[in-house]
Amino acid sequence: MADSKEKLFSDFTAPTRQEWRDKIEADLKGADYQKKMVWRTNEGFSMEPFYRKEDVDKLPLVNALPGEFPYVRGNKAADNEWYVRQDIKCESAKEANAKALDILNKGVTSLGFCIPKESVSPGYIDELLEGIYVDCVELNFCTCQCKAVELAQILVAYFQKKGADAGKIEGSISFDPLEKMIMKGKDTTEKLASAKTLVETFAAYPKFRPIAVNAFRLTNAGAYSYQDLGYALAWGNEYLAELTDAGVTPELAAQSIKFNLGINGVYFMEIAKLRAARMLWAQIVSQYTDDKESAKMHVCAFTTTYNQTLFDSYVNMLRSQTETMSAALGGVDSIVVTPFDEPYEVPTEFAERIARNQQLLLKDECHFDRMVDVAGGSYFIEELTTALAGQAWKLFLAVEQEGGFLAAAKAGSVQNTINETNKTRHANADKRKEFLLGTNQFPNFIEKSEGKEPMECCCKNSCGCEQTDIPSIKTSRLASDFEALRLKTEKAAKVPVAFMLTIGNLAMRQARAQFSCNFLAAAGYQVIDNLGFKSVEEGVDAALAAGADIVVLCSSDDEYAEYAVPAYKYLDGRALYVVAGAPACMEDLKAAGIENFIHVRSNQLETLKEYNTKLGI
Repeated sequence: MADSKEKLFSDFTAPTRQEWRDKIEADLKGADYQKKMVWRTNEGFSMEPFYRKEDVDKLPLVNALPGEFPYVRGNKAADNEWYVRQDIKCESAKEANAKALDILNKGVTSLGFCIPKESVSPGYIDELLEGIYVDCVELNFCTCQCKAVELAQILVAYFQKKGADAGKIEGSISFDPLEKMIMKGKDTTEKLASAKTLVETFAAYPKFRPIAVNAFRLTNAGAYSYQDLGYALAWGNEYLAELTDAGVTPELAAQSIKFNLGINGVYFMEIAKLRAARMLWAQIVSQYTDDKESAKMHVCAFTTTYNQTLFDSYVNMLRSQTETMSAALGGVDSIVVTPFDEPYEVPTEFAERIARNQQLLLKDECHFDRMVDVAGGSYFIEELTTALAGQAWKLFLAVEQEGGFLAAAKAGSVQNTINETNKTRHANADKRKEFLLGTNQFPNFIEKSEGKEPMECCCKNSCGCEQTDIPSIKTSRLASDFEALRLKTEKAAKVPVAFMLTIGNLAMRQARAQFSCNFLAAAGYQVIDNLGFKSVEEGVDAALAAGADIVVLCSSDDEYAEYAVPAYKYLDGRALYVVAGAPACMEDLKAAGIENFIHVRSNQLETLKEYNTKLGI
C-alpha cells in the first residue's frame, strides 16, 4: 500500500508558488490580484489568498503541541471542554437562586452573579447559593469594586462552612478597577491596593481567580482584534506588576488573573486572536517566573453586543453563533453567549434558552469539545496567528512605553484610540464599507419596531468615585445610527413611499432597482419595485398613482442620457426624484437640475438623513 501511494505521488509534479499565482491570475481574467484576492485587514497587515508548507515551516511555534508552553495550541491536551456560562442579575437572592437551579438543569455549567453592593452579606450569599454544589459548578461574581474584598471573605467563609474541597472550587470575582477608569472616566487608582488582599484571601483556592481583565468592554466599543488583544495584555501586565510589587509571588499573581475577552464576527481572526493571546501572555508571565503552569491564560469569552441590531434581531443569533464557534475552536475556558434581544429589552426566557442551546449544539451535536486546536497546522490560521500577535505586541510595547496601562488610561490614550476606532467603524457603516445584515444591507422591507427601543446602558455597581477629567470610552452599537433614523421614519405622520421607475436595459434596471430598494429600505421607507415601463411618462404616472414620495429612475448609464431629464421634467417636483447610479453624464444631469443620485460610493446614512429632511421628517 505504501509503495502504491509513493508511486501515485510521484506521478504528479507539485506546482510552484508562481504556478499557483499564474493560475489565479488567469481565472481573474484581468482583474487586479491585489484588490480581488488579498485581504487587507483592519489590524494593519494583509493576508494572501493561499499559503504553502514552506511559509509555515519558518514560523517559530508551528511544532508546539496542545497543553505545552507557550500554549498557542491551548491549555489542554486531552480535550477542548469549556464551561457553558449564563449570567444572572441578583436583585433578589431567592429569585436568582431559583433561576440558577433551573438553568443548571438545562445545560449550564457556569454561573455569573451580579450582586448589588448593598446586598453583599453572609445571609445573602447563603440564600443565593442554597442547593448549589459549589465544587461542581464554576461560580463567578460581580459587585461594586469597594465591596470586592468583603465579598471574597464571605465566599471563603461559605466554602469552608460547606466543607468544599478548595482545589475543586472554580470561579472568579470581577475585581477590575481599571475597567471603571476607562469606561466611566473615574480615577480608581486607590482601589488597586485591594488586589493584594483579594489574591491572598483566595490563596488556598488555585482555580478561583479574583482579578479580572474585562477587555470585552473594548470589543463592545468597536475595538479591532489587535487592539483588544494588545490592551488586554497590557491590562493584565499592570495587575501582575501591581501584585508582585506588593509582595505577592509571581506564581500566585498570575494564576489569580482571569481574562474576559470579547469575540467579534471576524471568524478566523478571532480564532487566531485567542491562540495569539495565550502565546503572548505566556511570554509575559515567563518574565516574572519560570513556572510554566502559571503562564497559562484563563479566558472567558463573551460574544459581542457591538454588531447586534434592534431590527431583524433574529440575525443576532447568526452573529453570536459564528462568534461562539470562534471562541470554542480558539480553546477558551468558558463562554457567555449574549442573547439576541439584549439591544432592546431585558433578555426573555426564550432568548436565554436559545443562547444556552447555541453552546450545547456545538458540544452535543458538533463535538467541538472533543477536538483540541483543530486550527493548528492550517497554513492560513498559523500565518494569521503570527501576524496578529505581531500587531498586538507592538501595541503592548507602545503602552509600556507610556508607563503601563494605568498611566495610559489616566492619560486617555487607550480611551481615545478606541473611540477613534469606533468613529471610523461607524463612518464605514454609513458608507456601507462595513456591512450589517438587516441594517445597512438587505433590510427587512416590511418590519416594524413594534415598540422596541434601544436599551440604555447603565451601571448599577457604581462605587461613588469622584468624577475626574479622565476621558472615557463611548460605547455605541454599530447599527445605532441607522436604527435611530429608521425609528424616526416609522414615527412620522406618513411613512415615505419609494417607487422604482424601471426602464430600458433589463439587467441594469433590475440590478439598480434591487440596490435602490435595499438602500432606501434601510431608512424604513416603503419600497415598490416594478417589472419595467415602456416610457418614463408611464412610469411617473404609475408612481404618483401609488402615492410615491420618492421616484427612483433605474436604467443603464447609457440610457440615462435619454431618460433622466424627460422623467425629471415630467415629474415636475411632485415627488423627490433620484437617479440610481453614477453615470458618465452625471454633470449634464446636474446642470439640468437633477440633484439626487445614489450609488455604491454614496454615504448611505447621510443621504437618507438628507431625504428625511426634504420630506419633512
